[in-house]
Amino acid sequence: MVEAATMDRAAVTARPGHNRPPVIEAINLKKHFPVKKGILRRTVGQVYAVDDITFSVGEGETLGLVGESGCGKSTVARTVLRLIEPTAGTIRLDGHDVTRLGKAELRPYRRQMQMIFQDPFSSLNPRMSAGDIVGEPLQVHGLASGKEKHEQVCEIFDQVGLRRSQMNAFPHEFSGGQRQRISIARALALNPKLIVADEPVSALDVSIQAQVINLMMDLQREKGLSYLFIAHDLAVVEHISHRIAVMYLGKIVEYADKRTLFTNPQHPYTEALLSAVPVPNPKLKRAKRLLQGDVPSPINPPSGCAFHTRCPYAEARCKVDTPKLVEISPGHGVSCLLRTN
Repeated sequence: MVEAATMDRAAVTARPGHNRPPVIEAINLKKHFPVKKGILRRTVGQVYAVDDITFSVGEGETLGLVGESGCGKSTVARTVLRLIEPTAGTIRLDGHDVTRLGKAELRPYRRQMQMIFQDPFSSLNPRMSAGDIVGEPLQVHGLASGKEKHEQVCEIFDQVGLRRSQMNAFPHEFSGGQRQRISIARALALNPKLIVADEPVSALDVSIQAQVINLMMDLQREKGLSYLFIAHDLAVVEHISHRIAVMYLGKIVEYADKRTLFTNPQHPYTEALLSAVPVPNPKLKRAKRLLQGDVPSPINPPSGCAFHTRCPYAEARCKVDTPKLVEISPGHGVSCLLRTN
């Protein structure tokens, strides 16, 4: 569940359905990339890729993170996993602060956090067989080797719908959907609590997308996995997610459970995203809200509300006042001056 930075976190966890501690928490998370120019490579600005966001994912829960390309979704994924270092904020895994841990101290926690990448081909070592790819994490972390490792890899292949006879094949010998199953198998090898999936089906055919999504949901039910699921396809996000957070220009502008978000969106940007979702019925017409202009540069974001340059409802105050993420009903927060003031 996503929460505003100013909210009482204790009150949030006390609500029905939130009595279990979250698997992962990001609190006031920021990631800024310096812009350097000249021979001396002086810093002349910052790219505000992720700019003060707060969210958490509970045990067995899927949080969908959506938004346009370039809004900071993938940066959130890599920052939460400490693949890139945060500029500011706090990351908690099972209540333990892992934000500033060194490599050696972070190593035990890495077993609990795994990632599925967007491109299943480039994320797999072409010189390693599928069995070696899935078994490598077990060997690196000293959990299994030899015959024991082989048996565990066989079991994981069974779980993701791959044949054991394919363990000696190389990535180029598999289809795209099968390669993504290998990526899922590799993520499962260490029996993690959290899997961050960065657009895991966007490179696959539609029919294969459904198979992979259903596989992930089955594994979640069997193992109690938590997912941070990043995508720009709202139909996919609606199918797999319990809660959804909408990002725009490095900030979360709205969050809610999926039913509320799809039936009662409150932020103009969310409304525009939902209006663009195709309806599988030629007789049913939906009014589309086309956004004007381009996404502003994250190097020089607009003053006030970052969305005011494209918002059809923007008022004069939207150019000056910065809206806060405010909970307008239990579990539903929005960052819009027109909805919260």
